[in-house]
Amino acid sequence: MSFADIFLLVPASPLLSGLIWLVVAVGLLYLARPAAHLAIAAASRLLHHACKLAARSVMLAEQRLKQRNNEVLLAAGREAAERIIEREFERIDASVRRDLAEYPALQRQMSEAITRLEQDYHDSSEVPPEPPAWAKVVDAVAKIAPKEPVVGEILQDIHDSMVRAQRAAIEQYRNDNSKRHRILSRMMPLWRRVAQVLGEMDKRVNRLLERSTAIDRHMTSYEDILNRSPRAERMLSSSSLTQFFIAGFVLAIAIGGAVINFHLIARPMQEMVGGSSYIMGYKAANIAALVIILVEVAMGLFLMESLRITRLFPVIAALDDRLRVRMIWVAFAFLLALASIESGLAFMREKLSQDDASLVASLVGQGEAGAVAANLWITTAAQMGMGFILPFALVFVAIPLESFIHSSRTVLGLLAQGLLQLLAFLLRLTGNVFRHGGNMLIRLYDLLIFLPLWLEERLRARGKPAEMAVTDDAVATEGRS
Repeated sequence: MSFADIFLLVPASPLLSGLIWLVVAVGLLYLARPAAHLAIAAASRLLHHACKLAARSVMLAEQRLKQRNNEVLLAAGREAAERIIEREFERIDASVRRDLAEYPALQRQMSEAITRLEQDYHDSSEVPPEPPAWAKVVDAVAKIAPKEPVVGEILQDIHDSMVRAQRAAIEQYRNDNSKRHRILSRMMPLWRRVAQVLGEMDKRVNRLLERSTAIDRHMTSYEDILNRSPRAERMLSSSSLTQFFIAGFVLAIAIGGAVINFHLIARPMQEMVGGSSYIMGYKAANIAALVIILVEVAMGLFLMESLRITRLFPVIAALDDRLRVRMIWVAFAFLLALASIESGLAFMREKLSQDDASLVASLVGQGEAGAVAANLWITTAAQMGMGFILPFALVFVAIPLESFIHSSRTVLGLLAQGLLQLLAFLLRLTGNVFRHGGNMLIRLYDLLIFLPLWLEERLRARGKPAEMAVTDDAVATEGRS
């Protein structure tokens, strides 16, 4: 018996059979209405609570991730602040050793200059000449009227002697003044030297004060980081985002330079390792050129680490100074050798290009003489220069790479935190959809069996007046009794 035979209760009328089954289904749904409501409500509550619990778990994970991101951010900020403060102290130490180490010599120079100034000052003091003691006597005698010729001659001789003595005193006074002027003019370079020494000392002290002000500012930021203040977290977060985008931009420029370097040496590498050799489906020449560039980047990283400009490898920074200097020279030697190799490969590339051009010219009938231009040495020199300079330019990739790596931890943490918040929102939304969807399913269920529910409602409405009448009769009987 097929399903069609079971469905067609009245074989002659499929519509009547469908109505019979509809009445049966509605009746069964009406009879199962309480249990169906409970099942739908229980399922909706179960899914709602499951989504709510999942959202709460995701929010807890987001809080833990946020705390972890803050710890990583503060640790990176603390390390950067310590490096800056350490560098500032090194600069102050160098400044103190360089500037204040000359302080005893400057003090000695100033003491000598001041001593000479004091001596010249005492030497240049003006002492007016005292008039002779007998001048008053001679003056009194000169006032006596000469009655005798002999007395007149004597007085005239005395007068001439007085004039000569006065002239000699004036000449001596002028010589003394000239000597004092020479002493004062000799004092001017000493005054200038003292002013220069004082100005130099003032500049050095001001530089130390500026350094100390910068250290105070960095120490304030460092204390904020240690205290986990919100201001420090905001500043570090914005700084990490800025460093991430700037370092990414610089790395993109460096990748462009590496691509140019790759194309510069890929062609001649085919002549060295063979153009028909493949490794894992890739040309061996391209792999060899890529390996050379990566080795140059690695040597640049090691050189920057040995110079303590970057700190990607703490083991290198912790090496002994003598071993670290040796590592610097070894890395530089490798870079120099690789740069020379690239310069030779660039020269080989230009020669290959010239040979190809000559071959094409000979094939088209122009001859080899017309294919060689007089200014090809400029292109050759430019390519050799690029091949030699680009490896050293790739050395500085280590600086933006370090900033990118350190800032990417914060940026990835913020992205993961945002994704968790979005996931928690979606789980809450899904839970609310399940909760209100259960109520909607209950209403739809009642909509399917609206006819029995309407009949039930009508029967209840008819039974209510009879019940109310019986209740009124019972109340009246009780009142008579």
